[in-house]
Order: sequence, then structure tokens, then C-alpha cells
Amino acid sequence: MKIHIVGTGLIGGSFAVGLRKVFPEVEIAGSDLNEEHLEKAQELRIIDHAEKLEEVAQADVVILAVPVDVAKKVAVKVLDHAGANTLVFDAGSTKAGLCEAISGHQNRRNFLAAHPIAGTEFSGPTAVVEDLFRNKTMIICEVEKTAFKLQERALEIFQKLGMRIRYMDPVSHDRHIAYVSHLSHISSFMLGKTVLQKEENEKDIFDLAGSGFASTVRLAKSSPAMWTPIFQQNKENILEILEEYIANLTTFRDLIRNEDFKEVFLEMERTNHIKTILNGIK
Repeated sequence: MKIHIVGTGLIGGSFAVGLRKVFPEVEIAGSDLNEEHLEKAQELRIIDHAEKLEEVAQADVVILAVPVDVAKKVAVKVLDHAGANTLVFDAGSTKAGLCEAISGHQNRRNFLAAHPIAGTEFSGPTAVVEDLFRNKTMIICEVEKTAFKLQERALEIFQKLGMRIRYMDPVSHDRHIAYVSHLSHISSFMLGKTVLQKEENEKDIFDLAGSGFASTVRLAKSSPAMWTPIFQQNKENILEILEEYIANLTTFRDLIRNEDFKEVFLEMERTNHIKTILNGIK
């Protein structure tokens, strides 16, 4: 099997090393606008060699692991050059705009719109994790628009990587991901900003920070270059959930201000129900 990875950072690189583990004879080419990433990916043996996008016709599988603001353009270009039996799938965090952009392409049936619910706060080839996708969910959108034999190839890859499959339409995907992923990153960034502002006058604050703080602001270490386009692409859904989140924060603030600690307790107790949901997530 020959695979071409477009974007050799955390996600693309983790696909590469994960696939090399389950398909030992695989040949992996890569391309990346970031020359340093491309060189590092070859140095670390994440990919075997560099290759131009125009050469993807020879690939059995092309994986697009690029920021969502360039994904539409790259997807169209890759589909322009894809061979008749080339499977192309992406790994982006927004789907509606991408699916719309390629809807009329003559090679639309080569494409599978996908989103692995996996990642870390780190980026680049040095952040690659071999088993990043094991026991994680792969969301697939508009599966019916992908040629059946290429669907089968994709499912074999995802299953060998140890992934669970979930099917969803692009609009629902973007709305749900705004709730469980995009809002989490915004919260983390803004909490980090708030503490940094306070730290200007209180130098001991980070000496007092424990594991709870570290886990809560972990996502604030994520790449702004990746997340700004995501917020832009999913603007409407993010604004909707932010309004609700801000309203909940305001209510909680007012309860404390009014010394209604009975209701503070009840608010937290009601929210404790999320434990029963998260206990099912590995």
C-alpha cells in the first residue's frame, strides 16, 4: 500500500507511524508547505520521502492533515490529481464548508470526509504519537457520497488503527464539535489569559497552581495557527454555545455574589451528572 500524507505534523505524522505499525510493508510519502516539518518528518522516519501533490495519482490513500482554512483548496487540488482508485480522506475539525466545497467535483466519490477525535496540545512532527488513534472515535460524514470500495478501504484502515466509527451529517458534526471541543479550547485559552494577567501582580500564583489548574489550561498550549481558522470556520456554532456558556458563568457569579451557596451547591451537584457520561469515555 502506498500512502501520501499531506501535512506532516501531529495528526498526519501520527497516522503515518500508526499505519506503518499495522501495515509493515507500507510506503509513505509526504508533502508539507512547512519545509522544516517535511525535513524533520523524513529525519524521524515518519515518512519515507517527500513528494509533490501532483504525484498523488500513484497513491492508494491520501490523508489530508492540514489546517481547516486551507483544507478546501488542498482537497480540490488533490482530487484534481487523484487516480481512479485513490482514497482521499481528511482529518479536519470542521466539515460543512469542506463538504460543500467539493460537492460538485468530478472525483467526489474518491473523498471521505472524516474527523478523528484525537490529538494533544502539541504540534509538529516531534509531537507524533504512534497509538494516538487507538480506542478513539472517527466521525465520518456523507459516507454515501464515497465509492463503496473506497469506503471499505477506509474502514479497514480505521479498524486496524483501533478506532470506533460514528456516522454524522456535516452540519450536526460542526454543531456538536463546537460544544465538546471548540468551547473547551476557548475556555482554556481564556482561563490561561486571566491567570497570566493576574500573575503580573501576584508572582507566587504559579507556585500555588496544582494539577487541577494544569489539566484545565492544558489546551491553552495548542497552536493558535491551527485553532484560529477552526473558530473562523465554525463561527456561528461557537457564538451560540459561547452565549450559553457566558450566561451560565454570569449566573454562577451572581449566586456567589448574593451568597446563595445552597444554590451554588445544587448547581454543582446537578452538573455532577456529567460523571456518568464521561465514565464511558476511555
